[in-house]
Amino acid sequence: MVKSINDFSSSWKYESGATIKVFGNLTNESLNQKVTENGRSLGFIAWHITISFGEMMSKAGLSFENFDENAPVPADVEKIKSEYEKLSAKMSSQVERDWNDGMLNDELNMYGQVWKRGDVLASLLAHQTHHRGQMTVLMRQAGLKVPGVYGPSKEEWAAYGMEPMP
Repeated sequence: MVKSINDFSSSWKYESGATIKVFGNLTNESLNQKVTENGRSLGFIAWHITISFGEMMSKAGLSFENFDENAPVPADVEKIKSEYEKLSAKMSSQVERDWNDGMLNDELNMYGQVWKRGDVLASLLAHQTHHRGQMTVLMRQAGLKVPGVYGPSKEEWAAYGMEPMP
């Protein structure tokens, strides 16, 4: 569980920056990449990450008017990236403005369960990390460079003049 708004904001700043880095290596052509015919596409997952703040945080009491969680996946990676940046900044600033540390233990009805506000924030961070990891596998299959998030990627090791880990 997230214990302070400041901790969440610091984590979100890093994690959203990492997601923007990953989105920055996508191409319009790669958005259709799937592991299997019936699997989720790279574009679907990127869009799911993008629209999940509005869906999740509106359930937690933040305002996301004019938000359409059923909007189709854009075919333009720049549209996904710009919408992510906009919604991410909006969500983060609303949390900082409207919530305080004392509210993080407040209980909310989320998806038929009782969650604390701090758990909502922790889940939002974990949800994004989970799907960003899925994206990196699809990016490799699509022949895209994968940026390092928690350490150098294979390509970054090579750029440092070091042997990438097997």
